[in-house]
Amino acid sequence: MRPLLLKTIHFVRKNKVKTAVGVSIASAVVATPVYVYNAKVSPAIVATACVRTGRAVVTVAQAAALFKYNTWDDSLCTKEYMSQVHRGTAELICNMCSENGGLFIKVGQHIGALDYLLPKEYVQTFKILHNEAPQTPMVDVKRVLRDELGQECEEVFSSFDTQPLGSASLAQVHRAVLKSSGKEVAVKVQHAAVQEHSKVDTITIEFLAKCIDKIFPEFQFDWLIDAIKRNLPKELDFVQEAQNAEHLSRLFTDTPFLKVPKIHWAYTSRRVLTMEYCKGGMVDDLEYHKRNNIDTNKVLSYISKVFSQMVFIRGYIHCDPHPGNVMVEKTEDGRTMLVLLDHGLYQTLTDDFRINYCKLWQALLTGNSEKIKKQAQRLGVGAHYGLFACMVASRTWEDITEGGIADVNSNLDVSRLQEKAIKQMPEISQVLNYVPRQLLLILKTNDLLRGIECTLLQRNTQGVGTFLNMARYCLSALTTHKLNKAQTLSKQIVLYCAYAVALIRLKFFKMVYWFSLTPPGAKLQRYLPSQINFSI
Repeated sequence: MRPLLLKTIHFVRKNKVKTAVGVSIASAVVATPVYVYNAKVSPAIVATACVRTGRAVVTVAQAAALFKYNTWDDSLCTKEYMSQVHRGTAELICNMCSENGGLFIKVGQHIGALDYLLPKEYVQTFKILHNEAPQTPMVDVKRVLRDELGQECEEVFSSFDTQPLGSASLAQVHRAVLKSSGKEVAVKVQHAAVQEHSKVDTITIEFLAKCIDKIFPEFQFDWLIDAIKRNLPKELDFVQEAQNAEHLSRLFTDTPFLKVPKIHWAYTSRRVLTMEYCKGGMVDDLEYHKRNNIDTNKVLSYISKVFSQMVFIRGYIHCDPHPGNVMVEKTEDGRTMLVLLDHGLYQTLTDDFRINYCKLWQALLTGNSEKIKKQAQRLGVGAHYGLFACMVASRTWEDITEGGIADVNSNLDVSRLQEKAIKQMPEISQVLNYVPRQLLLILKTNDLLRGIECTLLQRNTQGVGTFLNMARYCLSALTTHKLNKAQTLSKQIVLYCAYAVALIRLKFFKMVYWFSLTPPGAKLQRYLPSQINFSI
């Protein structure tokens, strides 16, 4: 390692106070009150806003200096060296997000979810923010309950656990019992003052992103700012979240293994959400699976079926399926249930986008490079279609084009993908700026689901069974789309026949895949078909 890097990292970590003085005075004391005034935020939080903004500006300035001055000579930037630079930068920003809380944690969690789009140093560092959100003191929780429900906590609940079940960036959840019915409920209470802080935080993050754009013009973060501005108001409105939950429940009434907590509307408002308490364990808790005799493969199948339907059929997608929001429950009659929590962030797809995305996945699953290029261009990616395909599929371009990602020999190599991400970070940020905004949350959802699958399979791979479920729903969506456009009975009959043949192919391929996992099948694997064309 070069002496400059050692010196910079040591200076940044050990001398924050000395480094912060000038920048804090210039940015926090002067800029923040202006931002607060322009955003019409209550003057009561100006002091806190100054501290939070000052901390953010200083930290980002330090991180930019660390990165800029230690990457000036490309010939010295070895893999090990760059790993340390990325690690130091990530730790600085992550610590600031943790200290500031609120929206900063939300942004950090978003970064930690992009496993296959960013270098591992950032992902691994920011993942801790999923479990380290600060808790609101009970006195403030009761104040929010009183303000929102118009009654004291003791008047509404016969019991209310003071220790939250979990705490996230915007709210925390408590277990309680309703006084009126005796029903056990989970009460989601928004952190005090998060509404006011979010306004200043949004302006601060936008300002910092513009500064980074000036220092590092090759990196573009407009996509992140747009996502924050568009999605944060939705996540702060718990009435909207309750409506999302009920809408999803109606869409999946024919899915017996999916459970969505019921809403208690009488005790729900913009900052308080009261819902059915659901027992169970986190989806990635393998010990819970063993204790309750839960089939992990069945859980994976349930997840892929539900989210494939969301994307390809319903066009209505739960966009925050990290392990804390996906539970599994073993019912008294022995059934395994998938429980979806936290319905604050959804993406609704237009029909045109949904069909184009289906066609893209069909091309990815079969490895058709010309169709991949065509569909990627329709989605606005242009010349970066190859990189875009890798981002969507979490595979290298070679893996995609050599047989399609539904090939039984295709493997998700996380380390190789993250190595490529280090080299292509500017291009990745450009692609994220190009793509339709409704695709950004899908990419985040894809990465979170793959993370769950890797944990459950206990290896860096994505099961072929998942891709077969995706292929099935993708095929169904495209067939329905073509049937709606077919103007004659003969065309409809042809489409039905083609659909039936494609389904038979998929079922045959599924049988071949499961046979290949048996000892006899392993010996004969090289003689078995490794891929299938399911196009219609």
